[in-house]
Amino acid sequence: PPPKSAKQSGRQSIPSNDLQYTFAMDQQQPFNPAGTGGTGGTIVTASDVTSLALSSLKSFSKRHKVISTSYLYGLTTLLLLALLGGGSKLTLDQRRNYNEIMNTIDLQAEYSAASSYNAAYANYYHSKGWISCDAHCQHYKKISERRKAEWDAIKAEGNARMSDAKSVAGLFSEVGVGEVTDSFWGYFASGKQFAKRQSMWDAMFMGFRSMGRDESMAEYMLKMLMQVLINFSMGLIMALIIFIFGLWNIIQTYQPSPLTALFFFVTAACAAFAFVSTYLFALYGAAAGGVYGLVKMAETNGRIEGGPGGRRNIRGGRVDRSGGYQRQGAWGDQRNARAHYQ
Repeated sequence: PPPKSAKQSGRQSIPSNDLQYTFAMDQQQPFNPAGTGGTGGTIVTASDVTSLALSSLKSFSKRHKVISTSYLYGLTTLLLLALLGGGSKLTLDQRRNYNEIMNTIDLQAEYSAASSYNAAYANYYHSKGWISCDAHCQHYKKISERRKAEWDAIKAEGNARMSDAKSVAGLFSEVGVGEVTDSFWGYFASGKQFAKRQSMWDAMFMGFRSMGRDESMAEYMLKMLMQVLINFSMGLIMALIIFIFGLWNIIQTYQPSPLTALFFFVTAACAAFAFVSTYLFALYGAAAGGVYGLVKMAETNGRIEGGPGGRRNIRGGRVDRSGGYQRQGAWGDQRNARAHYQ
C-alpha cells in the first residue's frame, strides 16, 4: 500500500533541519540524573540541608513558644547540673540527723513481715480451688489478709521515718537530686531496652516480608532505619511520660512547701524533656547524615562509572550497541536517522 502522509498518520512532519538539530542536541545534552528537566539536576549540598533545618527550627520555635521555652529552660538546667554537680552537699548536722533517722527504720521487721505474708499467701493459694474456696481455704485467706495488713503497717511506718529523714536533707540536696536522677535513668534505660527489643523483632519480621516481596537490600535497610527511629521515639517518649507521672510522688516524700515542690517539679520535668528531645534530635541527625553520605557516595560512584561520555559511548563514528544512531563525519548521515518519538 502507498505510504500514508503525515496528516493521515496523525504525526507531525519534521523538517530535515529540525531533525538534525534534535539529533545533535540529543548527542550533546548531558545526562540529568534528577529527571527534572534542563541540562542537569539540582545538587543538594550540606549547607542547603543545614539552612533548611535552621529555618524550620526557627519557624517552629515562633509557633510553639511554650515548648521552645521549656526546652531552653531544661537545657539550661542540664548545663548547670553538669557544671555544679547534683544538688547541694549536706552539712555535718544534716548528715548526722539524716543517718540517725534512717537507722531507726527496722528493716529486719519489714523483711520478716514480708516473709510471713508470702508464706501465708502460698498456703491460701494452694488451698483454694479453681472457682471456690471452702472453710479450710477461708481460714488461710484470713491469715493471709492479716499478714498483709501487718506488712503494710510496718512499711508505712518505715516510709514515714524515711520521709522525715528526707525532709532533713532537703529536696534540692544531693539526696533529693540523686533520687530523681536515678529514677530518670531507670526509666530511660527501660525505654531504650524496649526500643532495642522491638527493633530486633521488627528486623526479623521485616526481613521475612522483604524476601517475599523480592525487595532490594537498600529498601530493606531504609525501612529498618525508619522503624528503629520510630521504636526509639516511642520508647523514650513513654519513659518520659512515666517519669513525669512518678516525679510528684518522689517530691512529696521530702515534705517541701507547695511553691518549692512546684518549682522543682517544673524544673525536673523540663530537664528530662530537654534531654530526651536532644537525644532524639541527635539520633535523627545521625541517621539523616548517614543516609545523605550514602547517597552522595552512590552519586559519586555513578558519575565515575558513567565516565565523561554521558549516556552514550561514541567511538570511531559509531554508537555502542545500546544506542540507536550511527553517524559519519561531524553531524553524521541523517538518511537512516529517525526521531525518537516516531
